[in-house]
Amino acid sequence: MDTAPEGVDPNVPNVARMYDYYLDGKDNFAADRAAAEQILKTFPHTKQGAWANRNFLRRAVRHVADSGVQQIVDLGAGLPTQGNTHEIAPEARVVYVDYDSVVCVHGRALLARTANVDFLQADVRDTDVLLDKVRDMVDFDKPVAFLMLALLHFMPDDVAYDVVAKLREVSAPGSYLVISHAVDPTPDTTPEALEIYRRSTAALNLRDREGILRFFDGYELAEPGLTFPDGWRPDDPDAPVDDRIDFGYVGVGRKL
Repeated sequence: MDTAPEGVDPNVPNVARMYDYYLDGKDNFAADRAAAEQILKTFPHTKQGAWANRNFLRRAVRHVADSGVQQIVDLGAGLPTQGNTHEIAPEARVVYVDYDSVVCVHGRALLARTANVDFLQADVRDTDVLLDKVRDMVDFDKPVAFLMLALLHFMPDDVAYDVVAKLREVSAPGSYLVISHAVDPTPDTTPEALEIYRRSTAALNLRDREGILRFFDGYELAEPGLTFPDGWRPDDPDAPVDDRIDFGYVGVGRKL
């Protein structure tokens, strides 16, 4: 990416564009790449983790669709890349949500000719406004899957748990919550990474396993429960698990 859209400061690292860089994308600026490289010096397996998270998305969306849910809201969707949600579940109504203007411009360009798919610019943290907009696109009297991949760890506790509670309240029984969330794998080096993200568009708020499980209150966790990304229903159960990817948990819950 060479030119920033109006209102976008290319000198401030952006978490969505940093993630795009981890996935070998091209929609990022020099400041994003520099910040991402700093993270990679501390956590050299971050790219593998990003890909593991992306692969989890594919398997989780397939599970949700196979369970009969035909409405999916992908919150904090990030920049479009390979294997987008609507491609995994082509029969579903899919609404992508992100607050970043660059993400939305690229998303809408990608989806310009795609039926049954929308890209909404909104801030998940302003949940009431978000839900008012989504109600025009999704029928909350029917099950819906909310995807929150690599999103909640960019919110403080009071905001994150409140957001998830509101999503649960509006969801019909049989709805799904899909989460991936970073943990603190190496406390002695994490402060450096936290500082890098503080200088970006969103600071990290890491939680332990119990803190992540709290998000699934009111949901029944699908087997195998809360796991590292590679351990959640792998395509090949006999394939070796990459034990380097241990800095995040994933889970899929069905509302009771």
